[in-house]
Amino acid sequence: MKVLWIELLMAMIPVVELRGAVPFAIAAGAQPWAAYITAAVGNMIPIPFIILFLRRIFIFLRGRSPRVDHLLDRLEKKAERNRKKAERYEWLGLCILVAIPLPGTGAWTGALVASIAEMRMKRALPSIALGVLIADGIVLAISMGVKIL
Repeated sequence: MKVLWIELLMAMIPVVELRGAVPFAIAAGAQPWAAYITAAVGNMIPIPFIILFLRRIFIFLRGRSPRVDHLLDRLEKKAERNRKKAERYEWLGLCILVAIPLPGTGAWTGALVASIAEMRMKRALPSIALGVLIADGIVLAISMGVKIL
């Protein structure tokens, strides 16, 4: 049970997200279905808040320090690169961006893109959620394959 709480928290952290949480839980002996559900829930918890408040937070943080400005510039450039794909394919593009379990993709990036692209919550959230479920399944399958070996 403690493993699942740790996994839930890990899945909420940017960069780690479910791509690190699921292998951790599987390696620690969690049941695959429990690891899948816990990672998906944990990964989705911060997403509505990111979509709703990220632009306001960026505005608030701008001008506070050169380091913060540099970090915000990098995040916005990253989102801007992915924004064109997400806008071109809209709902499906955002889902695919989140579903690809590679560095630089995931729910946090999807929420960042949705926020900067000013996508409506009712459109962005289901797309991100489906992408999270797909990525979760891929990462779980890989984690189970590695455990079997």
